[in-house]
Parts: sequence; C-alpha cells; structure tokens
Amino acid sequence: MSELEDLRKRIDDVDAGMTALFAQRMELAAEVADYKRANALPVLDKARERAKLASVAEQVPPELHDQVQVLYSLVMDMSKAAERRRLGADGTLEALISDASGRTPALFPQDAFVACQGVEGAYSQIAADKLFRHPSISFFDTFEGVFRAVDEGFSSYGVLPVENSTAGTVNQVYDLMMRHDFHIVRTVRLKVDHSLLAKRGTGLADVRDVYSHEQAIEQCSAFLDAHPEMRVHVVENTAVAAKMVSESGRADVAALSSRTCAELYGLETLERSVQDTGNNYTRFACISKGLEIYPGADRTSLMMIVSHEPGSLYKVLARFYALDINLVKLESRPLPDRDFEFMFYFDLECPVAAPAFRDLVVSLGEVCEEFRYLGSYSEQV
Repeated sequence: MSELEDLRKRIDDVDAGMTALFAQRMELAAEVADYKRANALPVLDKARERAKLASVAEQVPPELHDQVQVLYSLVMDMSKAAERRRLGADGTLEALISDASGRTPALFPQDAFVACQGVEGAYSQIAADKLFRHPSISFFDTFEGVFRAVDEGFSSYGVLPVENSTAGTVNQVYDLMMRHDFHIVRTVRLKVDHSLLAKRGTGLADVRDVYSHEQAIEQCSAFLDAHPEMRVHVVENTAVAAKMVSESGRADVAALSSRTCAELYGLETLERSVQDTGNNYTRFACISKGLEIYPGADRTSLMMIVSHEPGSLYKVLARFYALDINLVKLESRPLPDRDFEFMFYFDLECPVAAPAFRDLVVSLGEVCEEFRYLGSYSEQV
C-alpha cells in the first residue's frame, strides 16, 4: 500500500468514527428535546452555545480555532432544527403562513385591479398582462404611487420591476420595500427588447436627444457609446419616453422603448434591439397588501437586519446551508439614519410545504436582530 493510500485509509477511519458520533449526537439531541418539552424549556440556550464554542476552541491548536467553531456552529444548528421538529413547536409566523396557505384560492386570479408605474405600453403593464388574463390597470407616476395604491386598497395588486439580468437590481424599489407593508404573491420574468423610436420621417443621423428610463439607458450603453452625438436624458419610464417623443414637435428626438410603444404611439423604429445583450430579462414582482400563498409556491423572500459584528451574516447563511435551502438572491441596501448598517434581502428556493422551510421560519429570530417575511410564491416564465 502506498503512503497516500495509507493516509486516505486513516482519513476514512476517522470519518467513519465522526459519522457514528454525529448520529449518536443527534440521538442525544432528541433526548434533550424530550427533556425540554417535559420541563417547558426553550430550544435556544445562548449561554450554553457560547460556552460550547469556547470549549471546543480550547481543545484544538490556535490555528484551528475558527474552523472548529464554524463546524460546531453548523452542528448545533442541525441539532436545534431536529429539536424543533421533535417538539412540534408552532411559531407565530409558521401559523400565519399555514393560515394563508389554507385560505388562498387554488388558482391565481384572472381578473384584478392592478397598479403599474408609467403609462400605457410600459414594461410593467406588459408584465401585468402576462400575470393576469384581464387586468384593469391604473397607472401611477412613481413606484411610490404603486405601493400606496396597494397599501390604501385602491388596487388589489401592484406590479413592480425588481431586477434586470444585465443592469441588476432596481434599487429604488428595494428602498421602498423598507417603508411599505406588502407581500409578494408571484413573480414573472419578461424578455426586454429596447428599440430606438422616433417620429416618422426622422432618420438615425437626425437624432440629437434620446429619452428613456435609467436602467434601459444602462442596458443600451454600447449603442449609446457608439453615438456620442446623442444626448441622453433620464425619464421615469420607457413608455413615458415614447409618449413624450410622439407628443413633441421635434424631429431630432428619440426614445429607447419597446416595439409595443412604437405601435401604440405611432412611432417609427430606427434601430431594433439595441440593448447590449440579447439575453435581457427583467423580473417583476406582483405585490398585495394581504398575505396570499398559492399552490406550488416554491420561492420565498425575506428582509433581515443582522447584528453589526463579525460572523453575523455567516450565521444566517449557515442556517440555509444546514437546512439544504438554496439561496437564489442576496441583496443589501443601506439603512437610513444608521451608519454602515444594512438591510439584507434574501430570495430562497424551497417549497413552502417542505419540512426544511418550516424549520427555517421558526428559527429565524435566533440568527438576526429583525426579519420580515415578504411572502412565498412561484415564478412565471
């Protein structure tokens, strides 16, 4: 047997021992859960955890302190999850989710009053038409207006862009999420194609001013860089840009907007699909005031504030890992009036009926200062 094969055999023997000891530890965790049930004790014992992590660090060389504490933090997270399953503890959030799942209709609504930002032809309106068969759409000048329409009951739902595959997150929408009470009930991905639109008779060489939304401008940066003679102006929406061009008395202006807007506002397409990449998608969220969880929900969105100390975010991520829950998005936004502190946004991929999801929602309070459940939903493509 070679030296390497001998070393591997010894590692296998150690691993076998560790595996047997892990199984024994989980059995003891079950006995601890039974004791805590009988004596009405909480699952979480912070003082015990701190003492345990300090103890295991003392048992290894200094260069292994961090690694062994990370290992035992993960082991203890798995033990606590097993204890909760055995105790069958019902948390407030868990009960809220269960209640919402039970009273939400089996089918997503076909008709609804929907709020969108912009004007007719906006991508938000196109997304709403994809989500609902017969939506009655009200348009608002700002994203704030959409949130208010839903919050005040003027509209049952609102449709808002949250991220683009090339330009990234719509920061304004994420910032507004901190200020409004709402829930996400569905998301939809929409293929986005930007064209350069102008009044009939205008040629490409005539264009001096181009109007569009800031994200559309970012998505078409290569085209605009190739035309330095064009001055770029930011407006609140791509459809608003098309409408402005159609109503202007000028023959030297154009809009970066959709081909739908070309037909809607009687404009001519000077250049088609001028975005930097053909694989350009925007993800839209459909929000409601009340919590609605439709069958098949396999995504969840959370907002979370973690303590401002080393390892705080890791503890959250370790909880997802321990429960085998896939994290599909992590975004951070600065908290107003709190220096260098952030709100974290998580999108998770896990069926709402899965045991792992239940274990997560009853334990989130242990790993963060504050958290807010935004909803569980499915994504339409």
